[in-house]
Amino acid sequence: MKRIVRLLSGLTLLCATGLSLAQDFPNKPIRLIVPFPPGGGTDVLAREAALGVARNTGWNIVAENRPGSGGNIGVDAVAKADPDGYTLVLGQTSNLAINPTLYPKLPYDPEKDLTAIGLIADAPLVIVVPANSPLKSLDDMIAAAKAKPDMLSYASSGNGTVSHLAAVQLQNAAGIKLMHVPYKGAAQASNDLIGGQIDMYLSSVPTLIGHVRNGKMRALAVTSAQRVPDMPDVPTIAERGYPGFEAVTWFGLAAPDGVPPEIVKRLNAEFNKALKTPDLAKKYQEQGARVLTSTPEEFARLIHDDRIRWGKIVKDSGARVE
Repeated sequence: MKRIVRLLSGLTLLCATGLSLAQDFPNKPIRLIVPFPPGGGTDVLAREAALGVARNTGWNIVAENRPGSGGNIGVDAVAKADPDGYTLVLGQTSNLAINPTLYPKLPYDPEKDLTAIGLIADAPLVIVVPANSPLKSLDDMIAAAKAKPDMLSYASSGNGTVSHLAAVQLQNAAGIKLMHVPYKGAAQASNDLIGGQIDMYLSSVPTLIGHVRNGKMRALAVTSAQRVPDMPDVPTIAERGYPGFEAVTWFGLAAPDGVPPEIVKRLNAEFNKALKTPDLAKKYQEQGARVLTSTPEEFARLIHDDRIRWGKIVKDSGARVE
């Protein structure tokens, strides 16, 4: 009986300690690592989410760009950080679900070295060309590519990223061959497209919608199943003769493995609360993104399932980064 009482007392103390830990959190700034350069879609969504939480809670969340290696440098830094909830990363499909298959020596395992916090958004990709391009539509692009295989160049955010693999899917579906030019960041790729160094750019709508609006780029098609509300005149690839074509990239928060469950729940709750506000939803929509919320468990399942799904596409494409 005494042993049972001690066990119950210990469990009560443990629960009380966990509750106190969550209530006291945070007592210093939280770092939100953005594993891509400033100005891209991931960067914009991360900063808007951080501002939304800060407005509701008064928390100090500092976004920090740590680009490189397809997002691997930033994600790895978080995977190796102290598991206290003060270091987060805004990962996406590429670095959490695709890179484990693409990179044979990836320095982290998203499912073992990270704790899923929750989804924040998803977004389709968009194919754009310079405003002065002779390519006026997706049909024009495909016809030109068939006439001159491997001559039309397209930029992506890197080997094996969603934009690269979506382009591979389109080439397979349309029976064309394009020249792939991987970039490390959106700024340089956008400048080169506008300057005429490359013919096309395939990236997330939040990354490119501003350039389309200001007339520097022309959008040919989006990769979602339905048209994007803030780009209603841009057709989907599916409706241009490729039924079932869909490729979207999701964005979600993660922390190092071992963060106390109470803090994980607190972070998830506060970000979900901010994401459900009409103001943040509107800002995301204006960027061509859709707000998503989830439990940590749901996000962890998505990472696992998409790792299997995209892993097959990576293997079939032959893409590999040493």
